[in-house]
Amino acid sequence: MFEWMAWTLPVAVFFGCIVLMLAGMTVWELKSPTTLRRGFLPMATTRGDRLFIGLLSAAYVNLAFVAFSEKMVGWFGLAEEPSIWISFVVSMAVLALIMRKG
Repeated sequence: MFEWMAWTLPVAVFFGCIVLMLAGMTVWELKSPTTLRRGFLPMATTRGDRLFIGLLSAAYVNLAFVAFSEKMVGWFGLAEEPSIWISFVVSMAVLALIMRKG
């Protein structure tokens, strides 16, 4: 069923983190209902809104990294393509920034 997908360790960790975040957000919402808050995003958001926006941003960071990783070899004179773990760390940092300050 999932033969078409490249299930590498970074991909599995990324989706595992998403599942854990959704479960954690559900428990957090049950214990402490959210209120609208305004951060650097151009609208008032709840925790769930920021999670959704952050997950979209994390996905775009990962896609951009995959798109440009082959070109980075030529640009920076690297011996091989950079590790996908770099984009994972950057995307999780973007997600954390949006959740905290967004």
